Amino acid sequence: MNKSELIDAIASAADLPKNKAAAALEGFTKSITEALAAGDSVTLTGFGVFSVSSRAARTGRNPQTGEAVEIAARNAPSFKPGKALKEAVN
Repeated sequence: MNKSELIDAIASAADLPKNKAAAALEGFTKSITEALAAGDSVTLTGFGVFSVSSRAARTGRNPQTGEAVEIAARNAPSFKPGKALKEAVN
């Protein structure tokens, strides 16, 4: 499912026009992005938890030359599915 198909599904399920469903989806993704950027986590009970995990700096290897390369520390977004989502998929 791509973004336009998701907008169609939201519009159908919530009985909204597509432009309102698109605005709702944009607001949803923007809110989650802003919360994660601020270091918060977002919990949607039954669906899952969006959070930020820290990745430590490490030494990697260039596969072509075998040379050691320093990989900088960074924060990465992560998602942990909730119980209801896991059960729905299985």
